[in-house]
Amino acid sequence: MEESAQSGFGTDAVCVGETMALLVPDPPQPPEEAAAFRMLAGGAESNVAVHLARSGRRVVWHSALGDDGLGEQIRRTLTSEDVECRARVDHERPTGLYLKELGPDGTRVRYYRQGSAATALGPEDADEILGRVPALIHTTGITAALSDSTHALVTRLLTAELPGTLRSFDVNHRPALHGPHHAEPLLEAARSADIVFCGLDEAEALWGSRNTEEVHALMPEPRLLIVKQGADGATAFSQGRTWNRPAPEVEVVEPVGAGDAFAAGALHKLLAGAPVDECLDEGTRLAGQALRVHDDIPPRALAAGGSATAPRARGAG
Repeated sequence: MEESAQSGFGTDAVCVGETMALLVPDPPQPPEEAAAFRMLAGGAESNVAVHLARSGRRVVWHSALGDDGLGEQIRRTLTSEDVECRARVDHERPTGLYLKELGPDGTRVRYYRQGSAATALGPEDADEILGRVPALIHTTGITAALSDSTHALVTRLLTAELPGTLRSFDVNHRPALHGPHHAEPLLEAARSADIVFCGLDEAEALWGSRNTEEVHALMPEPRLLIVKQGADGATAFSQGRTWNRPAPEVEVVEPVGAGDAFAAGALHKLLAGAPVDECLDEGTRLAGQALRVHDDIPPRALAAGGSATAPRARGAG
């Protein structure tokens, strides 16, 4: 996969999915003990969009937000990161919200997204997205599971005829969102994509796959399949070849957001026509930055090579 996917396109990538307001106890502590919270923007697809924009890519984030202050803050946050926000305002449904619960056993995430504005996204949104003829469209299994209409949107994005546009899909299994009935639709979506990111733990939970070879046998169709293996690194499959990379050697503060960073790094290099081993290297580098902080997106200083300022999470390793 060394051919460039950028030449001739006005938009490098469109990332499609829900972004919610994210509350993080400040300073980091269990929420029941917190007197103050920081409000950030968090969502798998917008996390990828921010990393791509920081890498110099022309990126659009497509979604929907409520007619509320949370939605306006998300819009301002992403715009400040040079991400073009194409999010319609829903006057009936609110912006979603989630909370990080920091405890001695690590971080739990609690979602308040039922009936949110993004759940009303649907296949009609695909017209605008496809009309941009981007070099890449990226979405995830989270978006596919929000509602029947968002599932239809993901299906159309992954299967519509648009020569030259790569379709990227991150399985992004979430136990609180995905039930057993989502296993087959997520597999169908992955098989329809050109590039797939899937954690080995996700594949085992959804389909019973016990190793990377079993994951590859389950979905041989993608041009590039990257299986993330946590502390064991990542394995890529493409055109009959296999590549492996170890996990980044960093002190882990929190794993949330590292998978999105990895996907963005790999996609950035892929858009440049880089070979698979360079895609894995850049994904690993960005994932290492995300692992060092509590926020889903590392601060700009860290991304530019500075030091992390966030304290180490208790119980993280």
